[in-house]
Amino acid sequence: MKPITEQTIPHHIAEQLGTIHKITFPEQGCTSQVAILHTDQGLSVLKKSAGTQFAAWLKQEAYVLDCLATTTPSVHLHVPQMYHFLQCEDAEDGLQSWLWMEHIQGETIYQALMREQNPIKQRDILFAFGQSIRQLHDTPCPAGLQTEGKWLDHILEQSEYNLTHYKVDGNAELLEHLQNNRPADIQQTLIHGDCTMDNVLIHEGRVTGMIDWSGGAWGDPRYDVALAMESIEELSQAEKGYEAFFAGYGERIITDEEYDYFQKGLYEFF
Repeated sequence: MKPITEQTIPHHIAEQLGTIHKITFPEQGCTSQVAILHTDQGLSVLKKSAGTQFAAWLKQEAYVLDCLATTTPSVHLHVPQMYHFLQCEDAEDGLQSWLWMEHIQGETIYQALMREQNPIKQRDILFAFGQSIRQLHDTPCPAGLQTEGKWLDHILEQSEYNLTHYKVDGNAELLEHLQNNRPADIQQTLIHGDCTMDNVLIHEGRVTGMIDWSGGAWGDPRYDVALAMESIEELSQAEKGYEAFFAGYGERIITDEEYDYFQKGLYEFF
């Protein structure tokens, strides 16, 4: 995929940016390129994905951000404001999606934990992490994200599609296990869908926002919790990390078996 440069930015976005003084690139995943644009208007974020699958994910993220902008969220739920989205064809990249949006101040929860050496402050960060996810789940879900049927039905269908059409870590045997061993139903809420430490930002001890919203949905909150737990599992004092996280969340809504189902099972297809 061609890198984001001043010359490759689509005209419809470039004409709104004005003078670009600098472009910097934060750490990011493998499904998209993310650039921070330094302009006369301040900082903003430009995200680009290429190829059928990843371009569709970025289009879905734009849709979710648009839906969240029309609801009345919790005052604690800060999601980026979308400025412009477009799709186009490129001779080299094929289908491209471009999403221009607000820049949110802060570093990721993961970066904050790696930088902070004080165990008490680390627990404070994890408490804030859990608290932010609970506030997300308590936020009214916008009508545009509320779908008929159960989220788990839809996500299992998508898992089967991904297994057939894309390269995933899961396999047919795992998918059959997930289909035949579904966890008990739980009240659905607004979910993020990829609630790892890398997608929650914090500044001066306060969570400032959540990014990467392509999985946002009316869904199972245990999925968010499972992905958050997986990122805590990598810490040297994981059990204390879990305690701080669930103290912030307010309760432990997931069993060990449900954690395995969502994080070590369902997530393998995404």
